Amino acid sequence: MEALSLPTNSLTNSNAKYISLSAVTNYASLSSLQLNPSYTTRPLTLSVVRVRAESEDYELKQMRDMAAARKRWEALVRDGKVKVLTPREAGYAVQLSNKPLLDVRPSNEHNKAWVRASTWIPIFDVDYKLDVGTIPTKITNFVMGGWWSGMPTLSYDSQFLAKVVEKFPKDTELIVACQKGLRSLAACELLYNAGYKNLFWVQGGLEAAEEEDLIVEGPVPLKFAGIGGVSEFLGWTDQQRAAAAKEGWGYRLVFSARLLGVILVGDALFIGAQQIGRYLQDIRTH
Repeated sequence: MEALSLPTNSLTNSNAKYISLSAVTNYASLSSLQLNPSYTTRPLTLSVVRVRAESEDYELKQMRDMAAARKRWEALVRDGKVKVLTPREAGYAVQLSNKPLLDVRPSNEHNKAWVRASTWIPIFDVDYKLDVGTIPTKITNFVMGGWWSGMPTLSYDSQFLAKVVEKFPKDTELIVACQKGLRSLAACELLYNAGYKNLFWVQGGLEAAEEEDLIVEGPVPLKFAGIGGVSEFLGWTDQQRAAAAKEGWGYRLVFSARLLGVILVGDALFIGAQQIGRYLQDIRTH
């Protein structure tokens, strides 16, 4: 079908031929899904120089793969193989026509907020394994920004397609969504190649939804489900800045107090380290 059938709305999108894909640094492994579904991590090496060289080569390869993946995904939308919905249109389809919404976000995002009556099958999920193969990847993810963004190391669920097929027949008009819109587009490619031809992609992801667009459940607003780490604690994310503009100074004061607390703790640790250094120096001299 070319459009979802709604009782009161005809879902069209004048921007269906243009999509903006960004924030690819957090989704590098998406590009490997078509070429290598059994994604594996690199083995640990004792040579620092070799690790650095391999890391640079790996990043270059991921950039090339991501560029190729973006072209494939844009072609899916441009050719009409995957239809485009705004979050509001997706909300109409779910609420008025009971169309299924497939949430492919990882558990760290889904557990914070989710759309009522949606089906959750993550294409990637948090990797809790601690072994020789995964520890270097976790360290790299943390150093390269995970500490700031709160984004954990994710791993591809090789059973994703099987789980979707078990839940939805291939002729289902299926709405696919994630937090920002990139993982869901990768999921659409996998589903289309597996035989799903009535796919609808939520452009911009659930993060782009306004409060009235979808019926949401969970402990935090849907826009905040994708943030974390130090940036969330200090209130330095775009989502929190937008909320502060609406809430006023009371909202800002909470995060200002947190920032002041971090500065004071940092000063205390610095002074404490100096005192310990002097104490150790005195011990050596005596």
